[in-house]
Amino acid sequence: MIVAAVVVALLLPVSVVGSVLWVRQSAEDHVYDLAGVPAAPVALVLGAQVNPDGTPSAFLAARLGLAKELLDAGKVRAILVSGDHGRWEYDEPGAMRRWLVDRGVPARQVVEDHAGFDTYDSCLRARRVFGVDRTIVVTQSFHIARAVTVCRRVGVDAVGVGDDSVRRFERAWNWGGFRENFAAVKAAYDVLTGRDPVFLGPPESGVRDALGG
Repeated sequence: MIVAAVVVALLLPVSVVGSVLWVRQSAEDHVYDLAGVPAAPVALVLGAQVNPDGTPSAFLAARLGLAKELLDAGKVRAILVSGDHGRWEYDEPGAMRRWLVDRGVPARQVVEDHAGFDTYDSCLRARRVFGVDRTIVVTQSFHIARAVTVCRRVGVDAVGVGDDSVRRFERAWNWGGFRENFAAVKAAYDVLTGRDPVFLGPPESGVRDALGG
């Protein structure tokens, strides 16, 4: 038992450092600012917390605002909002869609993925369920390298744009950055094992329809 504990104590830092380096190196040259990001058919907006009243949290609203800017600038032609809807009363993609439509985004250009339970699931479902092969991933900047890396490793030609506007929420921002160190280990595990998403389901035509295909 003591030997096993020592082995784990030694391996954990190595796993974290190795995974973080892998994430950063894999995303290198694929992360841009809004002005410089190359165009893609679809923006993939990753889910985040929704408030009890059904409105997006500040972090999620910032992601959605960035996706709208991409659409308005002609960088994308559709927005895939992917988040957690594992409980009936908690609906991230529904809240995301309402936020965008309320701000003038045509409803036909917003597609909901209700089983984006984590970054890996969102990326893999974007490809296998919605047929996305090229995308601009949108999330906070502390998360963008992992999101881009995971999407690219599951077969999506992904670039990313990260939001910095909510950095003013210093405590939450710092926690998010710290959490990324351990999330990188999970990302490496998911990619190496090639696990199926929590829920796969049949192919859906929403993105193709939004693009007019």
